[in-house]
Amino acid sequence: MPLATDPTVSKPRVLPFYRVVPRLLRDPVTELTRMGVEAEGGVVRLDIGPFRPYLVSHPDHVRQVLETRAAGFAREGVFWRPLPGGAGRGVLGDGDGWASGREILQPLLTASGVASPAEDIAGVVAGRVTALDEDARGGRLVDAAHLMATITDHVLVRVLFGGHVPPRAGEREAGERLLPDLAVCATAAGVRLPFPFVPYAMRAPGDSTFLDAARRIDDVVRPLIEDARAAEHRGGDAPGRPDAVVTSLIRARISEDGAGGADLPGRVRDDLVGVYGAAAETTATALTWLWTLLHDHPEVNARLRDEIEWVVGDGPVRPGHVQELTYLRMVLQELLRVHPPAWIIPRQAVRDTEIGGVPIAEGSQVLVSPYTTHRLEAFWERPAEFDPERWAPERHERRHPYAYVPFGAGSHGCPGQDLFHLQAALVVAALVGRYQPELANPQRFTPVPGAVVRPREAPLLRLLPGGRDEESRNGAWPSAVPLPAIGGGPAHDWTWPMGGGA
Repeated sequence: MPLATDPTVSKPRVLPFYRVVPRLLRDPVTELTRMGVEAEGGVVRLDIGPFRPYLVSHPDHVRQVLETRAAGFAREGVFWRPLPGGAGRGVLGDGDGWASGREILQPLLTASGVASPAEDIAGVVAGRVTALDEDARGGRLVDAAHLMATITDHVLVRVLFGGHVPPRAGEREAGERLLPDLAVCATAAGVRLPFPFVPYAMRAPGDSTFLDAARRIDDVVRPLIEDARAAEHRGGDAPGRPDAVVTSLIRARISEDGAGGADLPGRVRDDLVGVYGAAAETTATALTWLWTLLHDHPEVNARLRDEIEWVVGDGPVRPGHVQELTYLRMVLQELLRVHPPAWIIPRQAVRDTEIGGVPIAEGSQVLVSPYTTHRLEAFWERPAEFDPERWAPERHERRHPYAYVPFGAGSHGCPGQDLFHLQAALVVAALVGRYQPELANPQRFTPVPGAVVRPREAPLLRLLPGGRDEESRNGAWPSAVPLPAIGGGPAHDWTWPMGGGA
C-alpha cells in the first residue's frame, strides 16, 4: 500500500461540547476512536468544557509529538493526574528521574535482558498452566482476565524481583496481591480520564476504591524497599540478590538526591509500581482480548493450534520454540494492532508549536490515539478486519513507521516489547498446546478505559481436552459443562470501534 501523505491544514476539526460529551459518557474508547477515524487522521479539537484537548492520530502527527518535536510535549498536565501512585515522579514521568530509572530498567526488558531468565519464565508459565488441569477435568469455567493476570504476575515477580517477593505475616504471597490492586487503580482512574479537569475535592465514582487499592500497594512495596535499603547499608551485593532491581533503583535515586533526599522510598516506590503495573497490565489485558478474537476467527485458531503442535510436539514449550512460532508472532502483532496497550498517549505542550500545520498553544493538552492510528484506511487495508496474514514475512508490506505504535514510540516508547512477545508466546503456546481454550460466553465485550483498555464483561474460558498431554488424548476428561446464565447477547463483534453497534 502506498504511504499516505500528511494532510497539512491550518485549522483543526472542532467537535462541540454537545456532540463530544454525550459520546464520551456513553463509550469513551469507541467514541474517541470513531472521532479520529471520521476525521481521517486530521487533528481534532474536542470541546470538553473547561479545556479543549487535541486528538492526534495521523502517523506524521504522531511522529511529531513523540519523536521529532518531543521536547515540546511533556508527560504533564491534567491527563496524568488520574494515573495510579504518582507515577509522574518515576519511570513513567519526565526529566532526570525518568532518564535514570529507564537506564536501569531498560536492559532488563530487552531481548538480551530477558534471555537470561527465559528458561525460568517458561517454567513459571508451564507450572501455572499445568495447575489448570483440575479446572479442566471438572469442566469449570476460568476467568480469562484473572488467569492472564495471575500468570503475568508470576513472570514479572521472577523478572523484577528474582522470583522472591516475601509475604507479610499471615498473608498470601505479596506478588499475587499486587496485580489485582494495580488493576483496581487502573480501572478506577479510568472514570476520571475523559474528564480529568474535575477537581479531586469533588468525589468521582471509584475514588475511594482507588485510594484503598493504592494503600494496599504501599503495604506490599514499601517494606520491600526498606528491606533492600537496609541490606544496602550492610554492604550487600545487588547483582546477586533477589532484590537486585530494587537495590539498583535505590542507588540511582541516592546518587541523584543524596542519602537524605526527600522521600527516597516514595520515589523508588513510584518507579517499581510504574514499571510493574505497566508491564503487567499491558500483557495481561492484551492476552485477555486474544481469546475473544480466536473465538470469532476459528480458522486462525486452527492454524495456530497446528503450528504449535508441529513446532513444540509433545514436550513443554521452551524459549527456543518461540522464534519458530512464526504464525503465533503474526497473531500477536495483529492483536496489538486491534487492541494496542497504549490506547491513548497524553502530552502537554510546553511551548507554542504546531502539529500538521495546526497551531498548538503552550499548555494545550494533546492526546495521541494509537487506537485510531491503527484503524485509518489510508494506512491499513481492511482496517476493520482481524487478519494476521498482513504480518506474513513474505508480504513485505510498506507501512508508515508510525502507523503501528502499540507500545508508543520515541524516547518514551515502552522498552518491554521483547518481554511481551516472549511471555505472550509462551503463555499462548502452553495453553493452546495443552488444552482447547473455548470462549464460553461469546458476546460484545465493552471496552473500559483506564491505564489500559480492558473488557467490562469477563471473558470466560472452558479448557477442553485436545492438547498434547496423553491424558486428554485418551478422553479422560468429561465433556464441557453447560454455560451458566451469564452474559448473553449477540455473538461477540470484535470490529468495534469501527462498527457493530455500540
